[in-house]
Amino acid sequence: MSPPAVSVIVPCRNERGAIDAFVAGVLAQEPVAGGLELLIADGGSTDGTRERLAELARADPRCIVLDNPAGTVSPGLNLAIGQARGSVVVRMDVHTDYAPDYLRCCVEELARTGAGNVGGPARTRASGYFQRANATAYGSGFAVGGARFHDENFEGLVDTVPYGCWRRETLADLGPFDEELVRNQDDEMNLRLSRRGGRIWQTPRIRSWYRPRGDPWSLFRQYFQYGYWKVRVIRKHRLPASWRHLVPALAVGTGILLLAITPWVPWAAALLGAALLAWLFLAIVAAVAACRRTGEWDLLPVLPWVFAIYHAAYGAGFLLGLSDAVFRRHGPRSSAAELTR
Repeated sequence: MSPPAVSVIVPCRNERGAIDAFVAGVLAQEPVAGGLELLIADGGSTDGTRERLAELARADPRCIVLDNPAGTVSPGLNLAIGQARGSVVVRMDVHTDYAPDYLRCCVEELARTGAGNVGGPARTRASGYFQRANATAYGSGFAVGGARFHDENFEGLVDTVPYGCWRRETLADLGPFDEELVRNQDDEMNLRLSRRGGRIWQTPRIRSWYRPRGDPWSLFRQYFQYGYWKVRVIRKHRLPASWRHLVPALAVGTGILLLAITPWVPWAAALLGAALLAWLFLAIVAAVAACRRTGEWDLLPVLPWVFAIYHAAYGAGFLLGLSDAVFRRHGPRSSAAELTR
C-alpha cells in the first residue's frame, strides 16, 4: 500500500471514556489528498483503553496502536513520529474536539504559508460552573499572560500553537520531542524551531475546542506542572521564550519573602498587604472584562479565585523547579512526573 499523505499522532493514557468519540472524529475528517493514518501511542492504560484501541484498530486499518512503555507524552509522540509514513505530521489530543475540516485546513495552511508549523487558536468548550469559569479565565490575558494563541481572531506569526502540523522533514531536522519534559514539550519544540529561523503560523481557519479542567485541584496541578517544567526549558535554552513566563514566580517569590521577613521588618506586612490588594483590584477588573467579553456574568464571583489558582500554581511550580535545578544533581524529582498522571 502506498503511504498516506497525513500522519496523525496522539499520545494517550486511561482515556476509555473519550477514546471512541475521538477516534471516530479523526477517521471521519474531511478527506485529505493522499489519505491519513492515525497513530495512537498508549502509555500503559489500566482502564480498558488499550483493549478498546485494539478493537478500533481491527475495525479500521487506518488506526494503528503503539505501546508507549515510558507512559508520558514526549516518548509517545516520538514513538508515533518514528512510525509515521505521511509527508505531513499532525499532532492531536484526545481531550479536544476538532472541526470536520481540521486536517484539510492544516495541510492547506502549511502549503500556503510555507511555515515550519501551523495551528489554530486555543478555543475552549466547557460545561459545568467551574469548567466554564476556567474556560473564561483561559481566554483572559490576566490569567495567561496575553499570548497570541489565546486570541481566537488572530492570524499571523506566533511563538507557539496548540498541537501543531509539520512537514515530516521539519521534524527530522529539529530532532525528537524532549523526553525529559513531562510538560511544555510543545513549547520547547516550537522554541527550537523559532531559534533556527522557522516560522510558526496561526490562523482561525484551523478550529479546535479544548475542554479545560473541571475542578480547582486539577487546574492547580496542571499549572503547577507547567511552571515546574518551564524551568527545564529555560535551563536548556539559556533564555525564556517570553519574559511573561517569569512574572508569576517573581510575584509568588516576593510574597513568600515578605511573609518570611515580617517578624523582623515592620513594613513588610504592610507592603505584602498592599501588593495583595493591588492584585485583587486587577483581578476584579480582569474578571469584569472577561465577563463582558463572554456575557457570562454569573461567573464573576469565582473568576478572581480562578485567576489566583493560575498565578499561584504556576509561580509555585516554577520556584520548585528552580530550586531543583539549583540543588538537585540527578534531574527533576519523580513526584513532579507523577503529578501529571
